[in-house]
Amino acid sequence: SQGLGCFSGFLVSMLVAYLLMKRKIVKMMSGYQVLRSTLQFLATTDLSVMGISLAKDVDASLPVLDDFHQAFEVVFVDPSGLVNLCADMTASKYHQVQFEAKRSMEILDDRTVDGFQVLLMTTKPMLRAFDHVFHLKHVSKLQGTCKKMQLLNELMDRGGNYVAAALPFVVSLLARGLAGRALLVTHSLPQISEWPIDAEPPKHKDVGPLTFGLLFVPEFAASTLEKGPQADHPEALDFRTFWGEKSELRRFQDGSICEAVVWQADTVCQKRLIPEQIVRHLLKLHMDIPESSICYTGALLESVIRTGQEASGTGEEAMVSVVCSYDDLSRKLWNLKGLPLTVTAVQGVHPALRYTDVFPPIPMKPIYSFHTRIRTKHLLLPSEEKPCPAYIAPLKIVCHMEGSGQWPQDKEAIKRIKAAFHLQLAELLQQQHQLVCRPAVTHTDVYKDGYVFRLQVAYHREPLILKEVVTPEGMLKYQDTEESRQLELETLHLPYLTSSLHGLQQQHPVFGSTCRLAKRWVSAQLLSDNISEECVDLLVAFLFLHPAPFTPPSSPQVGFLRFLDLLATFDWKNNPLIVNLNAGLTDADLTEIKNKFVAARSRLPIMFIATPKDRWSSMWTQERPSAQILQRLLMLASESLRALEEQLMDPLNSQDVKMVFRPPLDFYDVLIHLNPNQIPRHLESVDRPLKSFSRGVVKNSTAVKILFPVVDYDPVQCYLQELRVSTALWGGIGGYLPKGELPSGVQVISCLPLQDLVGDIFMYFACHGLCDAFSDLALFFYDKHGGEVIAVLWKPLSFQPQPFKVASMKGRMVTTLNNELVCIPNVEAILEDFEVLGEGLVKSIEARTEKWTI
Repeated sequence: SQGLGCFSGFLVSMLVAYLLMKRKIVKMMSGYQVLRSTLQFLATTDLSVMGISLAKDVDASLPVLDDFHQAFEVVFVDPSGLVNLCADMTASKYHQVQFEAKRSMEILDDRTVDGFQVLLMTTKPMLRAFDHVFHLKHVSKLQGTCKKMQLLNELMDRGGNYVAAALPFVVSLLARGLAGRALLVTHSLPQISEWPIDAEPPKHKDVGPLTFGLLFVPEFAASTLEKGPQADHPEALDFRTFWGEKSELRRFQDGSICEAVVWQADTVCQKRLIPEQIVRHLLKLHMDIPESSICYTGALLESVIRTGQEASGTGEEAMVSVVCSYDDLSRKLWNLKGLPLTVTAVQGVHPALRYTDVFPPIPMKPIYSFHTRIRTKHLLLPSEEKPCPAYIAPLKIVCHMEGSGQWPQDKEAIKRIKAAFHLQLAELLQQQHQLVCRPAVTHTDVYKDGYVFRLQVAYHREPLILKEVVTPEGMLKYQDTEESRQLELETLHLPYLTSSLHGLQQQHPVFGSTCRLAKRWVSAQLLSDNISEECVDLLVAFLFLHPAPFTPPSSPQVGFLRFLDLLATFDWKNNPLIVNLNAGLTDADLTEIKNKFVAARSRLPIMFIATPKDRWSSMWTQERPSAQILQRLLMLASESLRALEEQLMDPLNSQDVKMVFRPPLDFYDVLIHLNPNQIPRHLESVDRPLKSFSRGVVKNSTAVKILFPVVDYDPVQCYLQELRVSTALWGGIGGYLPKGELPSGVQVISCLPLQDLVGDIFMYFACHGLCDAFSDLALFFYDKHGGEVIAVLWKPLSFQPQPFKVASMKGRMVTTLNNELVCIPNVEAILEDFEVLGEGLVKSIEARTEKWTI
């Protein structure tokens, strides 16, 4: 609404006056009806084709509308019949207004959307409204454009303003080159600043960089082929002239020989940037604008989810490979012979199987020299002398078995039957398909194509049986238990969510990459342990299913910017976030959810997300985040969005967009610096390390008989997480602690030599977790994707003196306060604990003593 050629408030007033004159608006209409009528007129009337006039009297001496159309792109004549009110407006800018009017009408007609809030209270900056944005840094280059395109008449009309003269031609060139790919090609408005009357007016180049926005058609934006007319048609010459040296003759499968342009792109990431190739080529060919003057910001953020050192793509191909291997394993499970009960469903629940894993698994084969071999167990263990092996994530699959009278009705007996199924699945997969398997009580791990799949057998009645409670009177009743809720989550809700989001990825190809960017940001802020992956996936799904006032994102970067905006601006206190997966909720359902939410707000999670299968409990945010963590997340999202938009809209400065993925550490009390060679995901860090370590695996998916690799082993997570056993088993990468106490008083009850730890290795190859031992004193924050620092925040209440009690002396020391014995945290001993427990993993501990007092 501001700048040269804008659709200003004055123009809107004139348009309403025109509609009043034509009786399309009457005095009896309400403000809402006037708005709808105006939007309807804009949406259906193209003033670049058929102009309008406010002149009432027909005067033969006045120019007609056709005369105006020959001189201007958009025509709206004032009451005198001599002045075009839209003289400076380009056709592309009016088409943008038209597009927004159509979109606004759709939103007003959608009863599930708050039209007032969305249309009149939500800003639409270019970076969030358009899929790709690029800048013309040096507008002075448009002087050469005017010369090359022979725009002398236009220059004279504009008083020598080469920016205004060349801009319509630049936009029309791009619109033709991106036809079929882009729904809309638009530009920013040159801002002409004020100047003192006794000074020289600003030069034309002083308008600063010009910004262009591209809104894509998702189905065709990444096409590598631009097919032209057949070689013997007269249009072929025009096609060759337009595309220049890029055009070449090609024979197609139908036998036709046509002019065509083929753009080089091997990965999905590169295909998303084909519009950049087109923009740079056409501006250089026809406008004499060098590539150095173009700053294309469409995919600057994607570098943080590139995989491996070679960074050739952003992981989409790896994700497809995982899904193909999973599909093949599913077919093998369906067709297994010899099972007493048939398999009724195979459902993947790992994020990679819904395309949202930040760094998808890569086929791996272990190098034996980097491991200790336990031949009797057919297992490998990490070698003490070598760096920690690469992280291999188990891809969890739920395998539903048919219901039968053979299933027992006792929960412990069901667990034993499932354990027997896990053993039998491993045996049959080895016999019938020669797959390397490792069965356990709760699952079976299958090594296939270089991936490790974790099969978990499920019985549909088990959650109900777990809910059975016998009252003292002998009556049987059903009530939710922690165990039943967890089992329902793993075997019912998570498979449904994975299936729904997999379907969403098929509709919107950039959904997965947007989720990965969002989760990478959350982890980079050290908050991945405080907000679940499923919660982030649902937040991003909301952006695609309910994009108003925008269209669904067609690039990961714009999706990520909207994710930050959603986090920062959504009213979490007073509104539920309703994600209508598979359109499973009706208007009545939405109203009911909102009403019940208001009635029960105080008992519900601070971040409430409702879905068709989870309307009242918000299971993915039930435990986390806490109110304090959510507040921190909102603040970080707001600041990150502001910083990112400043960077992306300023092409003349260095664009270090990774800055928003580097967490501010001055907020924390203690920093635990880690040894990089014991961080298995070190290559996933935001700033790729200059020095990397061999991790004892090679990329290999060939089917060979090998020993089972070390699965799900991350020493940092072992160091942080509470383990299932409550005894301290290990004191470092290279040994184990003797029985006794740590300096702070944490008890070491038992110890085991390394070679005995051969069960689920990641559960045992660690000490009593920090979070378990010190959770009452501190909070721990870590970037699980290659972070080199664990940040510690002391809990304020933990530093208040406590009455002396023998039972509460863990991590505390006795002192005298007002002639009374009290307990206070023994910080020095606790910091020593951190170092002792992380021997071999912890490099140093930085205590920021000014941040806490005793």
